[in-house]
Amino acid sequence: MYKRNLVFAGACLGILLFGIGLITLGSVAGDLKEKFRLDEITSGTLFSIMPIGILAGSLLFGPVCDRYGYKLLLILACAGMFAGFEGIAYASSLTFLKLCIFLFGVSGGILNGATNAAVADISTDAKAANLSLLGVFFGIGALGMPFILGILKHRYSFEQILASAGALTILIGIYYLFIQFPASKKEQGFAITKSSGLFKSSVLILIAFFLFCQGSFEAIINNWTTTYLTAQLSVTESNALYALSLYVAGMTAMRFFWGTVLRTVPPAKMIMASFVFILAGITLLKFGSSFNFDLTGLILTGIGLGAGFPVMLGVTASLYAERSGTAFSLVLVVSLAGNMMVNYMMGIIANRYGINHLTTVAFAELIVMFLLALFIFKKINNSQEMIVGK
Repeated sequence: MYKRNLVFAGACLGILLFGIGLITLGSVAGDLKEKFRLDEITSGTLFSIMPIGILAGSLLFGPVCDRYGYKLLLILACAGMFAGFEGIAYASSLTFLKLCIFLFGVSGGILNGATNAAVADISTDAKAANLSLLGVFFGIGALGMPFILGILKHRYSFEQILASAGALTILIGIYYLFIQFPASKKEQGFAITKSSGLFKSSVLILIAFFLFCQGSFEAIINNWTTTYLTAQLSVTESNALYALSLYVAGMTAMRFFWGTVLRTVPPAKMIMASFVFILAGITLLKFGSSFNFDLTGLILTGIGLGAGFPVMLGVTASLYAERSGTAFSLVLVVSLAGNMMVNYMMGIIANRYGINHLTTVAFAELIVMFLLALFIFKKINNSQEMIVGK
């Protein structure tokens, strides 16, 4: 029998590792460009490899976890992250570097999906609130890596710092080796043929497209905010990066408060409240005439976006408990597809019509998310009423 607190701690360590890994490549991009003498096109290719790896890992983890359990896959993911850290640090050829980045992405995608699914499985109630608390550790990892690099880079090379981060993955893998996880769905009577029915579930499809918008919304803010601020308000790059860090901090703080003091708030109310924060945030970004207005707008946007993934993954886990891993794979893969597609589209819009249309895209995404949320919770309420009526 597993112990919930040990599994939750392990999930927090895994998502922390994913947060570190997700931001690592961008944090050492300049060092890699210098080391391998890369041009802009080749650098862009490197950045495109990791999302493809994450997509592959997200597709893989669900069916495997449902059928065989979490333990072995999480241990293998830690080994893959270790190989990725060491490979990125010490790769001597560009081909080997690309291979390590892909492995890094696959392992990160597995860690992200499997840790969320494990927390959902061990949560008998307040699944979304527990997933929100888990998301805090992702934020700590994402914020922590650039901070550590900034402090230590004057004393150590980036290779030494990445190699040390790799050692952390081994320690986490050893921890997984000595704890028990929830049993596989196979042991609980899981039938792989039932998973095909997930693709026919209108609620799950709606959730997947909500997360398509959520993931892409986060992507355009992460990737285009610094350009927007420097172009629109002539903000220095350092101040733009500072603003982006506070956006992530706002998202992390929201997940912490919802996972603790606000954990009894119903998911539907939480989502609707989050839309108010997002609307206020992007309105300030659109019409703000100073850096302070835009900074406030980014923080509010981060607070609003903090609820999306925990709420919808919590709803998914509640509705599809017998196939939670596979259901998570489906919605996360669609979300990652949105991340890549809308981010690419934003690049075209910025090039043709100007970076000022970042807020136009954000408003459009918010409207679609609002409509999808209405349909999702209406369908859930109708289903529950039918069950009560019977």
